[in-house]
Parts: sequence; structure tokens; C-alpha cells
Amino acid sequence: MQSAADPLSRVFHALADPTRRAMIERLSRGPLRVGDLAEPFAVSRPAISQHLRVLEEAGLITRTPQAQWRLCTLTPEPLEAATDWVEEHRRIWSGRFDALEDVLRTAQATQDGDPS
Repeated sequence: MQSAADPLSRVFHALADPTRRAMIERLSRGPLRVGDLAEPFAVSRPAISQHLRVLEEAGLITRTPQAQWRLCTLTPEPLEAATDWVEEHRRIWSGRFDALEDVLRTAQATQDGDPS
């Protein structure tokens, strides 16, 4: 699997997988050791490592050594950038839909007033 070039694409790629979203959800409550983070998921250790690698490459988590374990911590800034992108495009599309609604309303009013 090839990694996306830009940071926002890496974030959306990471968020596309339900296991990774669940990992982010768990980490939103606080840092966890890799083993504790992996515990509820019915996937292999190599699969967990791959998920963590994708999250780390997207900048969504950091893994730091803590004694003999690795501690995973959520990094919220990339999520904020993704939220900003979504909100910006939501505003654009809302504006377009509002304009379309105005056109349709005007067309309907014209049609209702047209005797033909």
C-alpha cells in the first residue's frame, strides 16, 4: 500500500478504516500501551502494527518508549485540519444548495403565475 503524498490525504486514508477510527476513539480518552490499545481488536499483532504505522504516518498518534512498552498518544492537530477542510467544503456546498433553492423557488413562482 502506497502512502499518500499530502498530509490531509494521509489523515483521510487513516480515518477510512473502522479499526483505526476505533483506536483513535480509545486514545481520545488518554494514552495507552500498544498491548492495551490492541486488546479489544480481533486482528493479528502484525495487523495492529500496520494500523499503528498508518496512524503514525498520518500524524494522528505518537508512539514513545516507556520502560519495555510503547505508549501511544493521540495527536489531535491532524484531525483539526481534516475538520477544517470538511467544514470549508460544507459551507461551499450549503451556499450552492441555497442558491439552487432560490432559483427553483423563483422558477416555481414564475410557473405558478404563468397562465400557459
